[in-house]
Amino acid sequence: MGPMVTRFIPGGYKPDERGDSTADRVRRAVQGLGDLIDDYEFHYPAELSDENLEDVREALDGHGIYACATGLHLDPRFGRGGLISPNAETRAEAVRLTVEAADFAGRIGANFIIWPGGEGYNYPFQTPYADSWAWLIDGIGEAAATCKQHGIQLFLEHKNSEPAMKILMRNIGMTLHVIHTLRGRGLDNVKVNMDWQHLIMNGESLGEYAATLAAAGLLGHQHANSGWGTFDDDNMVGATAFMETLELALELRRANYGANGERLGFDLYPYTEDQVAAVKRSVLQWRFIDSVAARIDDAALREAQQAKDAVRAYELVYAALGA
Repeated sequence: MGPMVTRFIPGGYKPDERGDSTADRVRRAVQGLGDLIDDYEFHYPAELSDENLEDVREALDGHGIYACATGLHLDPRFGRGGLISPNAETRAEAVRLTVEAADFAGRIGANFIIWPGGEGYNYPFQTPYADSWAWLIDGIGEAAATCKQHGIQLFLEHKNSEPAMKILMRNIGMTLHVIHTLRGRGLDNVKVNMDWQHLIMNGESLGEYAATLAAAGLLGHQHANSGWGTFDDDNMVGATAFMETLELALELRRANYGANGERLGFDLYPYTEDQVAAVKRSVLQWRFIDSVAARIDDAALREAQQAKDAVRAYELVYAALGA
């Protein structure tokens, strides 16, 4: 909801919105989207903190705050990593801010998201890998312990690249490595936040991962979007990867996603589009995709899947689309 900056246009495609406060941006979103959106997510402390909490709550006009996310990637002090900085003082400050963010989320009753986008490296030979991984897991573990004290969930979100060219936690396997290591320490409140375009960039399967994570009790949150698959486009839901998104909708239904309060969030970056219109279009397109998933004959599809009969499966899918 801001100026939409890029490295080519540092002022952003919407420079008039550069000076808007978080409350201003929330007010514009709430007025434009109304009941299409239940609650909102923010980064701590750049977007939301104790300093502006009441102003933002007033702008939310009855909508809630579902999740808060870390904002270390927005702080130039952590350009070479925060939780994994080889400088002990820098690393301690990053851990302090992360735990502080988790505590803030707990105090306001929101869940907590860690996307360690700056925790990685740009060159071979640059990073002490084993030390970095130990520091990363320890730092996330401190945040998870704080979340557990507050009775909230910690959602981990992976991505392969940007801002660090090689993010340590860059695929689902590395994310599960972190989660299972923390479970071994008694921290069982950590789950996965699936950002769809991050998975698409990796060639990872949306439907497969939703199903397997749900079966393991690790499916925590969703950041809905789409893209071309080579960059974190954060385009409108269903603009690309339509069939993959439809299969995901089916698997989320099979997992009864949402029954325990889970949400489907939207992580969009409308570079040149109207932001409110892009969110609205994403919600409506998701509702259509979900309605198609609801029309698929699931019993017949399961039978086809047991035989691994792709032709029959697509007959059923296209029948739901009206063919």
